[in-house]
Amino acid sequence: MDYVSALVPPFVMAVFFVALVVTIVKSQGGANKAKEDAAVDAVLARAEAAHQSQPQK
Repeated sequence: MDYVSALVPPFVMAVFFVALVVTIVKSQGGANKAKEDAAVDAVLARAEAAHQSQPQK
C-alpha cells in the first residue's frame, strides 16, 4: 500500500495542472479579447515611450 500513497500526490497534482491548462485555454478569446489586447498594447506602448524618452548614456 506504500506505492498508492507514493503515487497519489503526483497524480492529484497532474489532474489539477491539466484542469488549470484547460481553464487557461478556454478563457482565451471571447467577448473581452479585443479589450484585453488593447489594454496590453497600451501598457506596452507606454513602457516603450518611457524607455525612449530617457536620456541615453
